[in-house]
Amino acid sequence: MVSLVGGVPPQLDGVEVPSYDRSGVTVGIVHFGVGGFHRAHQAMYVDALMNEGEALDWGICGVGVLPGDRRMQEVLTAQEGLYTLVEKQPDGSLRPRVIGSIVEYLFAPDSPEAVIEKMAAAGTRIVSLTITEGGYTIDQVTGEFDAEDPAVRADLAAGAVPATVFGLVTEALRRRRERGLPGFTIMSCDNIQGNGDTAARTFAAFARLKDAELATWIEENVGFPNSMVDRITPATSPEDTARLAEEFDLEDGWPVVCEPFTQWVLEDHFTAGRPPFEDVGVQLVEDVVPYELMKLRLLNAGHQALGYLGFLAGHRYVHEVAGDPLFARFLRAYMDHEGTPTLSPVPGVDLDEYKTTLIERFANPGVADTLARINFGSSDRISLWVLPVIRHQLEHGGELERAAAVVAGWARYAEGVDEKGEPIDVQDRLADTLVPLARTQRENPTAFIENTAVFGDLARQERFREAYLWALNSLHDEGARATVEALVAR
Repeated sequence: MVSLVGGVPPQLDGVEVPSYDRSGVTVGIVHFGVGGFHRAHQAMYVDALMNEGEALDWGICGVGVLPGDRRMQEVLTAQEGLYTLVEKQPDGSLRPRVIGSIVEYLFAPDSPEAVIEKMAAAGTRIVSLTITEGGYTIDQVTGEFDAEDPAVRADLAAGAVPATVFGLVTEALRRRRERGLPGFTIMSCDNIQGNGDTAARTFAAFARLKDAELATWIEENVGFPNSMVDRITPATSPEDTARLAEEFDLEDGWPVVCEPFTQWVLEDHFTAGRPPFEDVGVQLVEDVVPYELMKLRLLNAGHQALGYLGFLAGHRYVHEVAGDPLFARFLRAYMDHEGTPTLSPVPGVDLDEYKTTLIERFANPGVADTLARINFGSSDRISLWVLPVIRHQLEHGGELERAAAVVAGWARYAEGVDEKGEPIDVQDRLADTLVPLARTQRENPTAFIENTAVFGDLARQERFREAYLWALNSLHDEGARATVEALVAR
């Protein structure tokens, strides 16, 4: 058995390893939020460049901010940043590859000063983010930065040691300005429409509350490119780790599993240079909006379309529900009649082919992505991916019955009990508010959508309310499968 503890392993049968000398790699990127997706996506692209002899001055220093990041620190520190990326093929076979682009990892609660100085260093030219939709601390109704968030308020207090991403990054930029260094690029890789614009707005808002002159400097000297990122990356299971060891004789404390497909569309708006991403298949564009809307409203919203209704109907994995002909028809109808009408033309993309490929990707049994994972954090995901579709269709007189049923599916799921009376573990940052509301909706059917912090005025929009109430009543009276059958029959 070969372990990743101790450095790059010798060549193993069927396992690719870094071909470059990692001792010569220097940090050019500091990344917040090193989870499965970052390691399957951005870090993989940088590693691919390094294997071509390029970008050796663009090594990644990962940063963890949350208590749950402690384990990532422990694993990556022990393995010198190495980990195995395992592509799961549709036929069930595996394609493992050891990634070496992460060369350092810092846990901010242990040493915020080290994190700040790493970003303030002249060699750092990009600070990238996968901090999830909720990590930008945005008020879901106003769309503005939530300055009343307790962690934000703590960081804004006089003399506070920075603890949030906003506080750490802003302090690093203050030091760069003070030292006469240029700003870096803040590159969001989160599933948010206009993720770069969102980052620009929130970081500037925080900085303005801290130091108005610094906020102006940030606006003038820091780049915030938008991007569209795509790769299905389920949580790594103990079985995944064991299979890697059994089939390839490779011991890894936290491998990453993913589908073969990957896509990254990135605006070429960088302050202080960038790696030659185009050399490894990244699409560099002037405007990412058409691509990100396509992905958010077809793939991400499509996941939500399957997640709650599929779970209530008894499925537990994405490939199971996507492989169920009834749910596949429901998903395609949502994409064709509700998601697609909200899109602008997407240069170079055949949307019919894209949607067919999406369903095939979802149905890949090798990936074994759980519905529990895609149902995680629903209040952020539904707000960003499904509610904009509903609002667009309301404004333009388009169909919205399926999207309304997805919201009703979430409301029924949030009751915390499935159709067999078994408990559902509702994982959402607003669970303490939403679960009690959901449990009153048999007596007050609009209780859930009357939460204006999530839904704004949608409960007062007659077309949406009627479609939602029909679906919720059907879910209660007939069950999820019968509800989907009725929607497909329409």
